[in-house]
Amino acid sequence: QVQLVESGGGLVQAGGSLRLSCAASGRAFKTYAMGWFRQAPGKEREFVAAISWSGGTTYYADSVKGRFAISRDNAKNTVYLQMNSLKPQDTAVYYCAATLFLPSSAYARSQSYDYWGQGTQVTVSS
Repeated sequence: QVQLVESGGGLVQAGGSLRLSCAASGRAFKTYAMGWFRQAPGKEREFVAAISWSGGTTYYADSVKGRFAISRDNAKNTVYLQMNSLKPQDTAVYYCAATLFLPSSAYARSQSYDYWGQGTQVTVSS
């Protein structure tokens, strides 16, 4: 059992930064791979970033490479998404997700994740 709660969203101007947090319940957090997805108005949910249970391996969508950074603090049961150089097209509801097993070939698939947070809104103005 895992419960995920995202926070840190808000309204920023293009070029600004936000740091999202995802707090997880349970002592087994460190055994879960974690991912961030987002859903923009009128669009399907898309992959943003993922991180292995150890934090040693990360994955990013091409659209955010060089701008976003995913990290985790297993001692705090928290995963983060640092978002820099934000663009209006980054506007979306951002969701945190978790899974016990995440093969490298499946990190970007929403179906790979078993648990989801409620989402946090990120709005980037031009």
